Amino acid sequence: MDKKKLQQIQNLLQYNFVDQNTLKKAFTHSSAADKRVESNERLEFLGDSVLGLIVCEAIYQRFPNYLEGDMTKIKSLLVSRKICSKVAAELGLSELIKIGPGMEKSKSLKGSVAAGVIEAIIAAIYIDGGFAPAREFVIRSFGHWITQADAKAHHENFKSLLQQHTQQALNTTVVYEILDEKGPDHDKCFEYAVVINGHRYPSAWGTNKKESQQAAAYNALVELGVIKPKDK
Repeated sequence: MDKKKLQQIQNLLQYNFVDQNTLKKAFTHSSAADKRVESNERLEFLGDSVLGLIVCEAIYQRFPNYLEGDMTKIKSLLVSRKICSKVAAELGLSELIKIGPGMEKSKSLKGSVAAGVIEAIIAAIYIDGGFAPAREFVIRSFGHWITQADAKAHHENFKSLLQQHTQQALNTTVVYEILDEKGPDHDKCFEYAVVINGHRYPSAWGTNKKESQQAAAYNALVELGVIKPKDK
């Protein structure tokens, strides 16, 4: 791995290594190593635990009213191979992994291999610079996934998620404004919109008030950039 590629990786990670060899090892898959002990597998082992600690700390601090079961659900989603591989893709790291012959077209390159590299990177930063830069990297790279994992773990309770966001990030409250209702009393539909600091977000219809408000909260969260829109 040449100096140019090493600098490219460090730019993507927003961290400069003192020991370049640790960085090289983090990006060396076992298929490209002369000995498995020279690959990133040992770093993966350590990185898994460091990631778990940082994520647990972030969840504990961010959600002070959650009990152990709630926090465990969110942690399980965040430290999964699926999320780690997505973080690797977002950072553009999958193409920079050193792999052996025949691995170029392997599906695992963007799955378990990419996930392993994220864990190895976390360990490498931890070894090279200590806990603080490792934590900074994890929070920066996994931050938006914490919000989305919270929504998923709580059955997409978008109203609760929006309330938390507005209180913590905007220091204000949410207002649900009813815009319209249609149908007979026994079969009504309702249209609600979220209003925050005087700004009205895209409205939504629902077969009852709760459903409409949940949908309106979802629209607001998407516009605010807190969560990504669902796949159609």
